[in-house]
Amino acid sequence: MINYGKQYIDSKDIQAVTKVLKGDWLTQGPNIKKFENALKSKFKSKHCAAVSNGTAALHLTGLALGWKKGDTVLTTPISFLATANCILYCGATPDFVDIESSSYNIDVQKLEKKIKILNKNKKNIVAVIATDYAGNPCSWKELKKISLKYKFHLINDNCHAIGANYQNDIGYAVKYADVVTHSYHPVKNMTTGEGGAVLSNNYEIIKKINILKSHGIIKNSKLTSFRTKPWYYEMHYLGYNYRISDIQCALGISQLKKINKFVNKRQEIAKIYNDEFELNPACKLQEIEKGTKHAYHLYPLQVNFDMVKKSKTKLFQYLKKRKINLQVHYIPIHLQPFYKKNFGFKKGDFKIAERFYERQISLPIYFALKKSEVYRIIKLIKNFIKKSK
Repeated sequence: MINYGKQYIDSKDIQAVTKVLKGDWLTQGPNIKKFENALKSKFKSKHCAAVSNGTAALHLTGLALGWKKGDTVLTTPISFLATANCILYCGATPDFVDIESSSYNIDVQKLEKKIKILNKNKKNIVAVIATDYAGNPCSWKELKKISLKYKFHLINDNCHAIGANYQNDIGYAVKYADVVTHSYHPVKNMTTGEGGAVLSNNYEIIKKINILKSHGIIKNSKLTSFRTKPWYYEMHYLGYNYRISDIQCALGISQLKKINKFVNKRQEIAKIYNDEFELNPACKLQEIEKGTKHAYHLYPLQVNFDMVKKSKTKLFQYLKKRKINLQVHYIPIHLQPFYKKNFGFKKGDFKIAERFYERQISLPIYFALKKSEVYRIIKLIKNFIKKSK
């Protein structure tokens, strides 16, 4: 079965993990700091905290920034649920801004309009979480200008774009955002199994995250009682167990060394898809800003199912019978029953995102995918479209 995404593990990855398993530290050992240093070096960040998963990274970000009841955090409706759920975990209120029809990222013009409306209604906007959808960086220069103008924190939910470049800079995320979050789930561009990280150039944010990720406990020589009681520790915040293990970090260190290779292969696959679908009147491709290197965690293709006179469900069934699993990214968050019930969102609130959802499919794209398999996928989709006219 060909799935939309899949990890790639080689012998060096296995050796790295085996070495840890044979050693003294399975968790809370030296590989965590080594992994954090490798991430800082690769993505040009001054500070980094590796954590248990991408959701933990987002939750800890909100906690470290002090989100609370009465605060509003804006984000995109086209992202995984965790992007919005983390706002609720902290007691703040989520709200959404529609996406651009070309890049599928948060629309910066609509964002500023929404901020003006919310400010008139005396809403306290404390942050914006922007997702680099599919691996395509947002318009970060414009987002930064808006964040400075209206004085809110800017968070890059960078889980899709690990290895991407914006204006020819792989370190763009921490350059423009106050906080950057990663996920290393197996379908991402690199993996630690489960795992994530928070990157920032702000020391105080990462310092607090490091405390919060380990039960809110402080244990170091600066504590007065520690000088005479080496077992001593203090809990200053209500924290969580969001720690990552040395086993995972060993895999992450090994995987990170291959990130350029992984992304380049995804770009090769994406170019084949682009060349084959860009002239098809029933299909629409994602547009990429000049000077941007797309990381292609996902390959999103829009299909005009009204034009081909068959449903998305039929396409999924057609391909599944032929051992190919597509996926959809994502059902707009505001249409989820929880968000409709608790916040009054309804169909029609974010029309671009909703139309995008109706047409979007994610094609298989991962390092081990063979070119012959790519062309087979293309042929089958074209046959489906052609037969449906």
